[in-house]
Amino acid sequence: MAESFNTTLKREVLKDESVSQSQLPCRHDVFRWCTRYNSRRSHSWCGHRSPNTFEAAGSATPTIAS
Repeated sequence: MAESFNTTLKREVLKDESVSQSQLPCRHDVFRWCTRYNSRRSHSWCGHRSPNTFEAAGSATPTIAS
């Protein structure tokens, strides 16, 4: 799973650049992408909904263990 995450990050943010212009803009871009990835980006594991939508629908509520 981590390899898939890193590959997507590199493809969408770094765009195959081997070196960024400077550290601060790169850090901002990665932070902005992670925020989008974890809250708004649709994921196949939850029916192609964003994690926020998935949780708002109550689908993320854990069931009581027996």
